[in-house]
Amino acid sequence: MLERFKVPAEDRVIVPEPEVRAATEQIFRSMGLSESNAILATDVLMFNDLRGVETHGVSNMLRSYVAGYRNKTLNPRGAITTTRETETTAVIDGGGSLGLHVAPRGMDIAVEKAARYGMGAVCVTGVGHMGGTGYHAMRALPHDMIGVAMSSSGRVVMVPTFGAEPRLGTNPIAWAAPAGEMAPFMIDIGTTQIANNKLRLAQRVGAQVEPGWLARMDGSPIMERSNIPDESYMLPMGGVREQGSHKGYGIGAVIDIMCSSLSGIGPGFISLVPGFHLLAYRIDAFIDVGDFKQSMDDFLRGLAATKPAPGHERVVYPGQLEAEEEAVRSVEGIPYHSEVIEWFRSIEGELGLDFSFT
Repeated sequence: MLERFKVPAEDRVIVPEPEVRAATEQIFRSMGLSESNAILATDVLMFNDLRGVETHGVSNMLRSYVAGYRNKTLNPRGAITTTRETETTAVIDGGGSLGLHVAPRGMDIAVEKAARYGMGAVCVTGVGHMGGTGYHAMRALPHDMIGVAMSSSGRVVMVPTFGAEPRLGTNPIAWAAPAGEMAPFMIDIGTTQIANNKLRLAQRVGAQVEPGWLARMDGSPIMERSNIPDESYMLPMGGVREQGSHKGYGIGAVIDIMCSSLSGIGPGFISLVPGFHLLAYRIDAFIDVGDFKQSMDDFLRGLAATKPAPGHERVVYPGQLEAEEEAVRSVEGIPYHSEVIEWFRSIEGELGLDFSFT
């Protein structure tokens, strides 16, 4: 994460991970989730907080999920049903549940199918927000599989290249592969220039946005550093055509096809509901697992050993910084903005819960 999005030292409150986890589980249970779903949904959020992906941790997301349960756009007791299935594929409906705890179960189905047939693919409908896609992709790794997770959005915010109105969401995708001695490779990205949730972080910490991240309401790119406008659209990865925005636009469109059209809910800008696509590849269906992990170690070490350009200390590979951050935060605690802690205290009183933050 860019430095500008990190919590300023003067606003930082360090909380041990187990305490935040326990408080978050309490909140989910108070919203009506079962014990297992509360634990699973919390695990997704804590995964991101531990790895420094605060855009998709409790700071940004938990309060929006609480709002969804309160206004009944989320069903705390939605049942998962299978609507279509073959040996290697499935379509499941989450019954209006939060995607945080439905997507992992969808990936588990993909893993089960891959264990039998080499590959598994699952589309998910009838759900709310997936949370960070990386968690779901990495769920395949303990099974010696490569995992892929992607999501279309129930909210269109991205203008196509040359467009004056939004047609896509941030449409994230994650791809994860295990290694032997090295930290796993994992890339988790949105297809807009900046994740929508980073705008919330920027507002919280008072950070500006860079040229080419956002567009005015007529679709024209904002090409100077600025505060976040009251109203704006998001630009695809690349920002403008001369910098490759057609690539981000195209990848975002592919994700919409795989998550929305293929799942049967229709184009995202028409259906305005999210859909997921989850994939698992069993490595030994293609190559011996040991050989693959050795190759990954060689590859990742080579990337990390790349000579850095002037002004930079080192080269890192996707997933490396997050693994390093997790090792630190698991011991030292997670830095939250004081405003987030205030929200926890407020919701604690509203719901009659009991948190113990030290």
